[in-house]
Amino acid sequence: MDTLIALVNRIQRACTVLGDHGADATLPTLWEALPSIAVVGGQSSGKSSVLESIVGRDFLPRGSGIVTRRPLVLQLHKIEQELQDYAEFLHLPKKRFTDFSMVRKEIEDETDRLTEKSKRISPVPIHLSIYSPNVVNLTLIDLPGLTKVAVEGQPESIVQDIESMIHSYVDKPNCLILAITPANQDIATSDAIKVSRQVDPSGERTFGVLTKLDLMDKGTNALDVLEGRSYRLQNPWVGIVNRSQADINRNVDMIAARRREREFFTTSPDYSHLASQMGSEYLARILSKHLESLIRVRIPRIASLIDKNIDELVAEMTRIGRPVAVDAGAQLYTILELCRDFERVFKEHLDGGRPGGDRIYVIFDHQLPAALRKLPLDRHLSLQNVRKVISEADGYQPHLIAPEQGYRRLLESSLHYFKGPAQASVDAVHFVLKELVRKSIAETQELKRFPTLQAEVAAAANEALERFREDGRKTTIRLVEMESSYITVDFFRKLPQEVEKGKNSAPSSVERYAEGHFQRIGSNVSSYVEMVSETLRNSIPKAVVHCQVREAKRSLLDHFYAQLGKKEERQLAQLLGEDSELMERRQQCAKRLELYRSARDEIEAVCWSG
Repeated sequence: MDTLIALVNRIQRACTVLGDHGADATLPTLWEALPSIAVVGGQSSGKSSVLESIVGRDFLPRGSGIVTRRPLVLQLHKIEQELQDYAEFLHLPKKRFTDFSMVRKEIEDETDRLTEKSKRISPVPIHLSIYSPNVVNLTLIDLPGLTKVAVEGQPESIVQDIESMIHSYVDKPNCLILAITPANQDIATSDAIKVSRQVDPSGERTFGVLTKLDLMDKGTNALDVLEGRSYRLQNPWVGIVNRSQADINRNVDMIAARRREREFFTTSPDYSHLASQMGSEYLARILSKHLESLIRVRIPRIASLIDKNIDELVAEMTRIGRPVAVDAGAQLYTILELCRDFERVFKEHLDGGRPGGDRIYVIFDHQLPAALRKLPLDRHLSLQNVRKVISEADGYQPHLIAPEQGYRRLLESSLHYFKGPAQASVDAVHFVLKELVRKSIAETQELKRFPTLQAEVAAAANEALERFREDGRKTTIRLVEMESSYITVDFFRKLPQEVEKGKNSAPSSVERYAEGHFQRIGSNVSSYVEMVSETLRNSIPKAVVHCQVREAKRSLLDHFYAQLGKKEERQLAQLLGEDSELMERRQQCAKRLELYRSARDEIEAVCWSG
């Protein structure tokens, strides 16, 4: 689950870095296609406390009136248990915050940079990533609290401005709504539920959160809301107990607050029966689980959009053209040196000097055997299907001694299933090699100075990998077809003696069409297929390594070198020099292309492994 959400987090962050969220309102962007969670509530509804409870850190600005004056896109990244929590802002990419009081100050300062310390709001989001072992992978968008009137210092349009900003997020069908409502407020007057009802009348996208349960009048409770009688949603209501103002003033840490929240629900006579479905930790888990299921549903559309963007960017790169540089002799030497540096880094990844090559072993040792075990051979060799195939193979004339034609049809159709795992192994290794090419280019420092050459090398390497993949596909499919083309006769000649020792090996006409006869046929074919499976389990990795990995190490850029030797002086110059404005433009296109290709490969890899 976390793999998919973490992948979406990375794509969202990359889209933001490249300015690919909402850049063109006339076209659906990748950012808009990705699911998200918007936090909606009225002022003082406890939105900030809910977010801090989910994160387990005190980091959001507090105060009276409208405190959140810009959307905060909060990405949570789960890290290893022994690592320290830290935060990073997108507008300060090289600065890591470990003091979360400084995170609060930076949010306030960054807000003031656009709103000039006024009470105005701005639709430009602040992007914050928090890395912690105490969170689940999740992206939340904290929006300004809904208000009913403008106060002194606020523009008269503030009420409408906030509503419009909130609707710009929650109107999107991919946006989940976290509707925050205080328990000591009538649910019928909830600002968050009002917005939810407008855009999500069926309640499918809305998660209701009831805060301040501990502040309700004595003798009252919120069971009618939490159990869905007051206002029913498709998803469960979750109750939250936030830190009190006194707790905040005493700097009660969030871990202690979480513990007290759990104690409140487990010891409460009103809510103890719901304790396992209450609290900020439970809320984070169900949001993460629901977000993952939504991502799985959206993957085909996301992949289609990525392919469309890749086609457009490839066309744009072609349209921009290549720049003109100077000195051909020195340029050729530099190009060759850079290419050799890249090849050295790539080989180090494969041979173990750098990480990455071990993923190929995982494919052969885990993913391929697992794929072979999942083949639907039990269904294909069921009694019903064996009877059907044998009978159809006989035609109008039943077989005399043994149904050889039926045997061959069963064997050929069974062995056909092995083509899937064979092709999947080829594709999986191809994705690893492409990722290693991408990493190797990024790690070849001097190559970064020349975006055009970098793109050329990447394209040449990927074209070579495509050729190696095609060769690998043909070879592995040929291995499967070879097994289908010639059946090992001795295997079946031994079966009658092993199965029916002391009996006539030819079944009588009575039992020829009996259930036991078809069961023996299915068992015989299954045994043969298992033998072939073990053979292919060993031969497919050898073919893949021979056709793809070995060739990638030996001749990844051979075709590129051959073409390089044929280039004229002007063509060589184009690889290393260009107008600075054009370079910036090409760099942006190359980065986006790299993002989309990486995203596509990661999505395919995640789907294949899942």
